[in-house]
Amino acid sequence: MRSIFRLLTPDAQYADDAVIERRTAGPDVHWDIFRERNRSRANISAETLAVADAIVIWHEMVIDQDFVASLKRCRVIVRAGVGFDHIDLRAAGRAGIPVCNTPDYGTSEVADHAIGLMLAFSRGVVSYHEALRRDPVGNFDSTRAPLVRRIRGRVFGVVGLGRIGIATALRAKAFGMRIVAYDPYVSPGTEIAVGVERMTTLDELLAISDVVSLHAPLTEETRKIIDEAALRKMKRDAVLINTARGAMVDIPALFAALETGTIAAAGIDVLPVEPPVADDDFARAYAGLDGSKLEGRLIVTPHAAWSSPESREDARRLSVETAMLYLRDGRLRNLVNAEHLQHQRRGDPSA
Repeated sequence: MRSIFRLLTPDAQYADDAVIERRTAGPDVHWDIFRERNRSRANISAETLAVADAIVIWHEMVIDQDFVASLKRCRVIVRAGVGFDHIDLRAAGRAGIPVCNTPDYGTSEVADHAIGLMLAFSRGVVSYHEALRRDPVGNFDSTRAPLVRRIRGRVFGVVGLGRIGIATALRAKAFGMRIVAYDPYVSPGTEIAVGVERMTTLDELLAISDVVSLHAPLTEETRKIIDEAALRKMKRDAVLINTARGAMVDIPALFAALETGTIAAAGIDVLPVEPPVADDDFARAYAGLDGSKLEGRLIVTPHAAWSSPESREDARRLSVETAMLYLRDGRLRNLVNAEHLQHQRRGDPSA
């Protein structure tokens, strides 16, 4: 059977031969699957780009103006994930290409991960484990975790009250915490529906929170929203959690704040550059963690908050469903570049 549609994934995040993608799209789709990393597209030919009817993109590949210019037939770009800061929405819009994301996966996992990072500090899980690993007899001591404390009654600050922010807030509330939130873009009354307190400024939230958890998208407004000045506004015993986007936090400023005791700890799932390069600030600091001032106060996971077998399957299936919904029916869901999209969409079957 001759393929009707041709879909391209340049940076697939799965090891199989697109089993879920092929099953979801149906038999009338030809797939070009690549596993490019570090934002390179050296192995993807110009012809492959030119014949793609749709792109299903993960987070390793940058779709910039040059990439968009290579897409001669592409009708839709779908991000198999939530964040889309690596996609030039304006360039795609000028080309008449809608960009959609997949926000309805991984919500539970990311919220669970944020709470897990908080608990790792407040219950000393990692510190106890590392101490006992070094000496299971001599370090059998409940005082060896520096940040253990009761969390009931503490203040949990949520920056970004979207789906994941709300899910995280509800989990923290179940631990008996007081929840405060800052998000200037959610509708008034959202905080009432969720049962949290709304802060009018970020500074207000930082000043009163024992835990600050980031759940906002990366924009020019939120880039390095947690910088040296913001860190100085936090409590000295506060914990920062970032499961959103790495570039929201100024990493050198964060390390300095941890070393000087400006804040107590940080649980980080995302970095400005992923994976880190061998000689950057993060790699040097984490490689020398043992015995340093950061030991017991910094936990990093490898952009894994979203990850579970169920969540991976959801991201794969839902992103392909979104692409095929537009290719076959001209229906858009989760459109993220509406303000840049030209009125006449490329190849819109409903136009």
